[in-house]
Amino acid sequence: MGILKRIKRTILLLLAFVNILGHSSIALANELPYDTYNYNFYEDIVYTPAAYVPSRSISGTRLYYEGEPLGVFSNPQDICKTPAGEVVIADTGNHRVIILDKDMTKVIKVIKDFDNNNEKDTFQSPYGVCVSKKNELYIADTYNNRIVVLDMDFNLVKIIKDPTSEVLEEGYVFSPLKVSVDYADRIYCIAQNMFEGIMVFESNGQFIGFIGTIEVGISLWEKFWKRIATKEERSNQRLFIPTEFTGIDIDDDGFVYASNIDDSGVQAIRRLNPRGQDVIKKGANENLGGDLWTSGFSNYSGASQITDVVYREKGMYSLLDRRRGRIFTYDHEGNLLYIFGGLGTQAGTFVTPVAIENIGNTIIVLDSYRAEILTFRETRYGSLINQAVGLRYDGDETKAVELWKEVLKLDENNELAYVGIGKAYLTSGDYVNAIDYLRKGMSSEFYSIAFRRYRNEVLKENMSFLLTGTVLLIIVIVTGRRIYRNKKGIKKEEGLLNE
Repeated sequence: MGILKRIKRTILLLLAFVNILGHSSIALANELPYDTYNYNFYEDIVYTPAAYVPSRSISGTRLYYEGEPLGVFSNPQDICKTPAGEVVIADTGNHRVIILDKDMTKVIKVIKDFDNNNEKDTFQSPYGVCVSKKNELYIADTYNNRIVVLDMDFNLVKIIKDPTSEVLEEGYVFSPLKVSVDYADRIYCIAQNMFEGIMVFESNGQFIGFIGTIEVGISLWEKFWKRIATKEERSNQRLFIPTEFTGIDIDDDGFVYASNIDDSGVQAIRRLNPRGQDVIKKGANENLGGDLWTSGFSNYSGASQITDVVYREKGMYSLLDRRRGRIFTYDHEGNLLYIFGGLGTQAGTFVTPVAIENIGNTIIVLDSYRAEILTFRETRYGSLINQAVGLRYDGDETKAVELWKEVLKLDENNELAYVGIGKAYLTSGDYVNAIDYLRKGMSSEFYSIAFRRYRNEVLKENMSFLLTGTVLLIIVIVTGRRIYRNKKGIKKEEGLLNE
């Protein structure tokens, strides 16, 4: 009997210990230094599990190069990755470019200068970096007014400077800020004080024009006052000039993802095809501007200020908001998948986020003020969504169902998961379940399709019964009318005989 009591007591202690661990893990998940949320169909904020959580930070003070401390980053402005996954940093204030291994624990190379026609040449505040598929390093050497291209051995390939064209103003000073390269080695550059769009160069460095000009709309009221205003009043009015782009990335098909500051908070990202046309999809609420600050259910003042974009895979891309330190991730249809990040001084928060990159299952953000790279690792919730969205992008809606169901176990308010499951049922012809899930996902478009197909199926299955019933009803009506007429005729004849 004593042995049974001891066994029972041991089991109870184990259960209590497991319970404590369970509560501890929940507490840790809730101890993030920021809220993780999304928006529902009504544009209300809905809090969600974290898709990504802070994992570590990397600063120059913890790194060594050739046996010496690397030293503090100074006002770093950009990061990118090589085809092998190594990380390149534009250490702007120190006038150098740093290359780290993919784990960001070892310095591979520090580039302070390069050989230019047998003379040592140096950088002056390089703001942007990118690496082409040929493993060539492109550096926006901003205050030297040029783009420097180095090969994989860090030897000079070419220098792009002093672009000339009829479309450029006389005396234009080229000051590149961000640079990116497509599969054909065409160069796309965001330049300082260039409002005409993204500058495009051929692989040989020849300037060929602009793509993606963002026109600023003028209201009828503003047009009216501009027309009747005096010359002095017009000079004091704000100039209606196009908006500058802030970040740039290119997907595997050569489409350019370009971010910009949008004061209306509606569209802060564009997907430009080779002709410069914006072909991005905007989702159900047609909003690609970050926080829905004008919804009436938000405590946020002012639209998100998107400062950079990174294309990830399977049509997904993430935007970096410098105003509130948020990271917004969308799928290829423009649906907002998840939001995380925030401003502050705690671990995992930003002060001045300037650039974002994605390496495997990790998202990294460069903070210029803190002079650090902050890394965020994927959680199970984030992994399930990413995998399901990837399958959906590939057209495998059915395979994504189980993943979406796992998402709903973690977040029962995830409308995208309901829609994903509903679309799979719709594809397989299970219209009853499709209607149920699409209704929960608030997808009026696909709900209507499912309902119409279900109605047609019901009509088709019961057509023979309906036709038979209709024929019988007609026969009954015709027969009844004849019987009625016959009875009426008999009564009339009987009345005449009685007279």
